[in-house]
Amino acid sequence: MEYKNINADVQGRIGTISLNRPERRNAISIEMRREITTCLKDWRESETVGVVILTGNGEAFSAGFDLGEFKQPALYNEIYETSARYHRDIWYFPKPTIAAVNGPALAGGFDLAKLCDIRLCSKTALFGHPEIKFGIPPLLTPLRWIIGEGLARDLCLTGRRIDAAEAHRAGLVSEVIDGNRLLERAREMAAAILEAPLSALRFIKTYMLDHANRGFEEAFSVEHDKAFQEFLLKKASQAFQEK
Repeated sequence: MEYKNINADVQGRIGTISLNRPERRNAISIEMRREITTCLKDWRESETVGVVILTGNGEAFSAGFDLGEFKQPALYNEIYETSARYHRDIWYFPKPTIAAVNGPALAGGFDLAKLCDIRLCSKTALFGHPEIKFGIPPLLTPLRWIIGEGLARDLCLTGRRIDAAEAHRAGLVSEVIDGNRLLERAREMAAAILEAPLSALRFIKTYMLDHANRGFEEAFSVEHDKAFQEFLLKKASQAFQEK
């Protein structure tokens, strides 16, 4: 299937989704979320895909959601519905996922990376939740599971950005990759994962999710669904009315 906002290809049972809006720093639009959801649905039961890599084309992994869409009240329901579905599709995907973070991963781009099972990054990567400065509460729970409660609270409350070196020290990323080898290294890691039988990978991914699902779903329904309704869309509507 051909997509407009992502590139998707499969090589050696490794599926790669590349966010493909480099002119917008891979801002995640309604249509991009729909395309990612469709691609993951196609690969969910496919025997040709055992591991999925997510990365960005150009200099950024993703600058976050496409804020231009929030200026259009007619799109609010679609923004919310596609966001709620896409985040869950990534989190509940039954096969291993790797984020190859090739540059800044901010706001919704940071969320995308932290919903993956494993994260690798280039030296140019940055991570942060600047949206808190605009009154938008970030997702805390997936982040605190990865780096711990203290630092997760720090990043969510201050909105400060951390570079690749600090992300590695904190355990947010497994490796920092030199030069242009990021995608190559992600594929090497995917190949190493695929040395295990797919049945074993599905089993371990199932109990990884079962271990955290109750906490994730309950937390996500507040941190995303309720926050989206009460803060983000309300604030966008107010900003639009003031113009």
